[in-house]
Amino acid sequence: MKKIEDYVTSIPDFPEKGIIFRDITSVLQDADGLQLAIDLMEEKIKDLDYDVVVGLESRGFIFGTPIAYHNHKPFVLVRKKGKLPRETVSVEYALEYGTAVMEIHKDAIKPGQKALIVDDLLATGGTVDAAVKLVKELGGEVVGCVCLMELAGLEGRKKLDGMRVETVICYPGN
Repeated sequence: MKKIEDYVTSIPDFPEKGIIFRDITSVLQDADGLQLAIDLMEEKIKDLDYDVVVGLESRGFIFGTPIAYHNHKPFVLVRKKGKLPRETVSVEYALEYGTAVMEIHKDAIKPGQKALIVDDLLATGGTVDAAVKLVKELGGEVVGCVCLMELAGLEGRKKLDGMRVETVICYPGN
């Protein structure tokens, strides 16, 4: 039986020299890899009590939706600015070069709801932190985050200090 790491393709010097890009499309393109990824993510949060799954654009949708489905929970989208059709709340956050804006529908989280955030990758923590702020702005409580991969060298956990963060694969570098 293959380990989940065996399904990830590592591409050296992409997008620039010295970077090893961890490509999850090879996980998604293999039925066993996709099933294993979702099963392992669910295993990491099996003891967590949550009311709603919040998926981050776009790969958080891929992993978050089956987690929500398997656990009979609603699924909420956090998207880039301008992609949601109804009234939203938004937050600006820092990227490596510049800023971005994430949005959530204003009625997506009810006050007091416990939210699980799902994404494919924890790197600097900026995107997850933005989602945490959006959930809190709507009166929800973030009880944890689960990601398939983590680039520990970028220290994203520091930005999420105090929050439960689970990852399936942890790469030591960036």
